Parts: sequence; structure tokens; C-alpha cells
Amino acid sequence: MKEYRPLRVIISGGGTGGHIFPAVSIASKLKEVNPDTEILFVGAEGKMEMEKVPAAGFKIVGLPMVGLQRQLNWKNIVNDIQVPFKVLASIRKAGKVIDEFKPDLAIGVGGYASAPLLWMATRKGIPSLIQEQNGFAGLTNKILSKKVGSICVAYEGMEKFFPAEKIVMSGNPIRKEIVPATPQMKAEAMEFYGLDSSKRHILIVGGSLGSRTLNEAMKKWINEGCKGGDDVEIIWQCGKYYKKGVDEFMAGKDLPYIHHSDFIKRMDLAYAAADVIISRSGASSISEICAAHKAAVFVPSPNVAEDHQTHNAMALVRKDAALMVKDVEAPEKLMAEALALVHDPERIALIEKNVAPLALADAAQTIVDEAYKLVK
Repeated sequence: MKEYRPLRVIISGGGTGGHIFPAVSIASKLKEVNPDTEILFVGAEGKMEMEKVPAAGFKIVGLPMVGLQRQLNWKNIVNDIQVPFKVLASIRKAGKVIDEFKPDLAIGVGGYASAPLLWMATRKGIPSLIQEQNGFAGLTNKILSKKVGSICVAYEGMEKFFPAEKIVMSGNPIRKEIVPATPQMKAEAMEFYGLDSSKRHILIVGGSLGSRTLNEAMKKWINEGCKGGDDVEIIWQCGKYYKKGVDEFMAGKDLPYIHHSDFIKRMDLAYAAADVIISRSGASSISEICAAHKAAVFVPSPNVAEDHQTHNAMALVRKDAALMVKDVEAPEKLMAEALALVHDPERIALIEKNVAPLALADAAQTIVDEAYKLVK
């Protein structure tokens, strides 16, 4: 059996669940292979990692890092004026954190805090690793790739962004409970969500914060009489930002087959219940859907750097392992597309067959093994 010595590891990044969940998975795997390993997270002040990481049982330090805002208004102008000063302050603080913690290794998972921390770690000679979740690399990781020892990726063709000799195909770490549904899981899911097993089921995942586009597509479908949905039940995660508005919209409507909530606690059972999933195409969402072997209709968010969610989705669409609807077309086309798919068991079976091989098992272990290679 392979032995893993205890390490001191800094993991930096965050901003969204798509960065935080993989980071926590990597940290959990590091503690699993050696419980004496010490881990410190470094995030951005005010971002969701400052809440989610301690909730997962890990220590975190915040940097005053902010990013440029492209939309022109006074609030964003004030923010953007502060950016260079915040960057310098973050670099200084990152250097101080490294000097005090004395890590054997630094891991960057993307997000505002990743850049200053890895920049300082590589300057100080700390072995460093990037985990790039998306199919289109951002500018920060492209710059850092020249300095780090290893780059763990989830998509083919990443040598157009990174030095080929540093790339390791690891996949994205996901929650370990996300697996292909067994008949027992399916039955448990039906009971947990109060669903009718004789009907077809669609899961709409807008993320923890929610998706305006997915919510508006649902509202439009409901307002038009839920066409084509007589034998369908829907689990609708609207997100905490939109929960109040969705509650008001649903008030007084007799729609017992639509189950809406701001957050889904048992995502494993939600996946198990679903015949079809409607989702944004963030890297973690795609990785979980692949791991669950599910048919999905992706609606890439247009509000992300380099349109990377479209690249993520197209990696599956090209292999007939998913469908995609553009964000701008979603209000008109999304529900019709999803309903046509949910009523086509043969097409679902083909997509499930094609998506299954795209799941990379135990990505966290692959990343941990790569990390240990760097610190030998």
C-alpha cells in the first residue's frame, strides 16, 4: 500500500461553488491519505468560500482581492479604481501567509485568491499545482502555468493553453455521493421528494445562487399552461437570489407537480430522480452529471470569462453526450427541448451511454498523487 507522508498544504481560490467544491474534495482526499496533513485555505474576503470552507471543517484566510467589473456603473467604477491597490495588498498578504504557514505545496483551483497566492508561492520556490476545471483556460492560469510544476485538467486539448509536458488528465473532483443511480436510490429519491414514479422527471439546477435565465424559462412555460408536461414532475432549484420572486410567482397556482426550492440538500437523490437535467455548464456541474450518467440540456452562462461554459458544454455535445440551448434562446426553446427529450427514452439511453465514459473516477486521488510527485 502506498504511503503518504504528512504535508503542509495551502489551497487557494474560490468565488463560486464550481471552485470551492473541488477544492474541498482535494483537501478531504489529502486528509484521507494522511490525517496528519495540515491544510490552510486562502480565499477572497467577502466571497462564499469564507463561509463554505469553515463549514467543511477547514481553516481559511481571506485576501482583499477583487476583480475588474466590465459593466459600466458608479459602483463598478469605484471597484475598478481599487483593483490595483487590492492586488498589491493581496500579494503582500499572500507572501506573509506563506512565510507563516511554511507550506510544502500550494494548490490553485481558480478564483480571485488563486493568482496572488500562487504567484508568491512560485516566487518563493514552493512546489505548486493548478487544477483547471474548464475546457477553456483563463488568463491567470495561462500565466501561472509557466511557473507551476503540474496542471491537472478535465478536458482534452488543453495543450493549446498549457505546456503539454505539465498536463495531467485528472478530471474534476466532485462530491463522492454522486454516482449512477441504483434502483434503491431511485426509490429513495421518489420518497424523499414526494414524486410519482409513474411520471417522467426533470431536474432544473440553477446553482446555489440561481440562474435568471432558467427561472424565466420556467415561468414562461408555466404562464403558457405547462404545455407538454401532463405526465412530468419537475424539481426546480431556483437559487437563493430568486427564491422570494419565485415564491411570489408560484403563490396561488395549483401546480403540485412542480417542486421549487432555493437549495437542494440531497443532490445525489435529485440526480437519481431525474430522467433529464437542465443545467448551466459550469465545470463541476458537468462533472457531476457525467458521474451520475445522466442526460442533460445545458444552457451555458454568457456571464463568464472567455465564454468557457459554452466550451465545456460543446465538449459533450460533440460526442452526442448532451444537448445545448443558447442562453438567449432559452426562454423560447428550453422547456420544449427538455420535454421532447424526457419523452424520448431511446435518445436518453443513447446520451447516458455516451456520457458515462466521460466520467473520470476519483479525480481527487489523481490530483493528490500528482501533488506528492511535486514534493518528493
